[in-house]
Amino acid sequence: MQTDREREHHGPDGHDRNAPFPIPTTIPVFALPNVVLFPKTYLPLHIFEPRYRQMVDDAVMGGQCIGMALLKEGWEPSYYGNPPVFTMGCIGRLVSVQPLADGRSNILLQGLERFEVMEELHDQPYRQATISLETRGAEASLNQTVRQRLVTTLEGYLRSRQEPPTWQGWFREDVSDDILVNTLSSYLDCTPLEKQFLLEADSLHQQAGRLSDLIQFLMHDHHGAKGLG
Repeated sequence: MQTDREREHHGPDGHDRNAPFPIPTTIPVFALPNVVLFPKTYLPLHIFEPRYRQMVDDAVMGGQCIGMALLKEGWEPSYYGNPPVFTMGCIGRLVSVQPLADGRSNILLQGLERFEVMEELHDQPYRQATISLETRGAEASLNQTVRQRLVTTLEGYLRSRQEPPTWQGWFREDVSDDILVNTLSSYLDCTPLEKQFLLEADSLHQQAGRLSDLIQFLMHDHHGAKGLG
């Protein structure tokens, strides 16, 4: 994934990412069992199912938005129908489409805002929904203590896993709090349900707290696994 910080002031399509982007009230919904999109992040996807090929074509011609939603457990028997999804997801702006010769495509979504499903619509081969945006208002920054706790916890986790120091750039003070929290939520090696738990936090402050707790749990679980056998 890439973040807004990496792309600086413009997305891959050359548009100013700070300009407001109109989000339709009805959007196609791409429901997967293992993907949670967060605002301020970028998500590459490979599109191969016929219904989702049509979804991308329609999004290109329409509002340029696709809502990513997580399938609930037990989705397997009815995957090709409309199995239940978590009602909160994230809207992805379609910023790149790379058509392939056989009809498949590679796309890139830019995470914009969280949304709540108000009503599902099933008059297309793919799922659609009328939505309500779930913005967090003008929450510009975290309490410095909360941010420092998150960074310290993550540093300890990375040391415990002997990870290369590629994450150090995210600890810089010029990385905004919302980009830091959402990027870490995207990259962290946790389950889709845990990522959904992060996405559904009521505030950035709460998401950062949940993220710190989750990192501590992963660190303790990693230490426990090393001690087994």
